[in-house]
Amino acid sequence: MRGAVRYFTEGIVFRLSNPLKTKRWLIKVAQSENQAIGNINYIFCSDKYLMKINRQFLRHRSLTDIITFQYHSKGQPLEGDIFISIQRVRENAKKFKVDITDELHRVMVHGLLHLMGYADKTRAQKRKMRKKESTCLSLR
Repeated sequence: MRGAVRYFTEGIVFRLSNPLKTKRWLIKVAQSENQAIGNINYIFCSDKYLMKINRQFLRHRSLTDIITFQYHSKGQPLEGDIFISIQRVRENAKKFKVDITDELHRVMVHGLLHLMGYADKTRAQKRKMRKKESTCLSLR
């Protein structure tokens, strides 16, 4: 199985259930888009940690559930760091009345889609992203 998908935590205690199954799914998602995974790091963290990154690198002062940093060039295997606030994921799961694992997977694939070039700045882009997330979740 190609592709290095790694999981880390920063400042929180968290353990991803079924990490190998999740890795296989993420690789399958990339392959469905004719993309290859090089090295992708998922860093699960707190709101506070993600807010610090948001301010430092993006100059934003709002809470978010995910920040994605892309390190590859177009046409190259996907490379990046994907920071995910587990606090936001838990709160959003409650807010949207979905299973926490489903919400976490939605956010994880959201970051992967960003690495593949999908954006979510405009309404149309957001609709396309949500549709693509749903398609990707069905590949699990």
